[in-house]
Amino acid sequence: MANIAYKFRIYPNSEQEVMFAKTFGCTRRVYNYFLQKIIEEYERDKTRLTYTKCAKMVAEMKRTEEFSYLKEVDSISLQQSLRHLDSAFCNFFKIPKIGFPRFKSKKDTKKSYSTVCVNGNITISNGGLRLPKIGEVKIKQHRSIPSHYTLKSVTISQTSSGKYYASVLFEYENQVTNEELNNFVGLDFCMDGLYKDSNGDCANYPKHYRVAECKLKKAQRKLSLMEKGFKNRNKQRIKVARLHERVANCRRDFLHKLSRQLVNAYDCICIEDVNTSLRVLLCRICVPYRHNLLFKSVCILKRSDLTIVASLNSRLKFYLLPTAYADA
Repeated sequence: MANIAYKFRIYPNSEQEVMFAKTFGCTRRVYNYFLQKIIEEYERDKTRLTYTKCAKMVAEMKRTEEFSYLKEVDSISLQQSLRHLDSAFCNFFKIPKIGFPRFKSKKDTKKSYSTVCVNGNITISNGGLRLPKIGEVKIKQHRSIPSHYTLKSVTISQTSSGKYYASVLFEYENQVTNEELNNFVGLDFCMDGLYKDSNGDCANYPKHYRVAECKLKKAQRKLSLMEKGFKNRNKQRIKVARLHERVANCRRDFLHKLSRQLVNAYDCICIEDVNTSLRVLLCRICVPYRHNLLFKSVCILKRSDLTIVASLNSRLKFYLLPTAYADA
């Protein structure tokens, strides 16, 4: 069995937006509350609260007057918030480099919560996504879902520009087929054009950020001169967020289409294993000013390189094709 996620744009009405805001706030409150509890418990007794104990405490909190508002939202979303906290601690103990779990802020640019499908409480049909405590939300289903896919969970997110998305996770049976590999290609990372393959072709990476840099500069300068707490500043903040979102969407669209072309054309793809983070660090040390064009270009290419590698890995895994990494 394997998993695959599809991301759809959703269009909630005013009442559903209020419920989404409440759910975002409640899941964040539960996460921060038990993160503080775990820290206090460890400092006092050198023990850690488990997920099971935290889940029981949430049920008791709902009966109190102080936390009675937790009953208004989906109960599974609160449990998933605790699971995310538990996995954050497990990852920290396994790989300390990841860092200690941090408190969430209501001023975060991206808000999200997850819920699990139980007894068919989440369905997609006739252009609508039915969610617990929310009801049916209008969805832009840009792709069909195979009938043998089983819906497992949904993650609702809101971007800084105010748009809502639903990432739906499905489970399907992965059938392994043995096929002969005929077409091979190697990708070599380069500063000009993202990469160059073994056939001598270049990716011709379009510089989306450079094209929109002038508009971004004007919009961000205007935002910096406005005082916090006023409606006009919030409107300008949304304009800046939409400009950044457009650049990110253009970059992501190009990289996903490019990875799709590579997977369709070749049976095996060999990728140069480049430490882009190290290149950024060296550039930061060697370049006298951080706003230097070279430093900015390296940061942009680092993000693009990581995105296309992740996209290639997911597509190759879906089609059961091999990928190989070579040291630079």
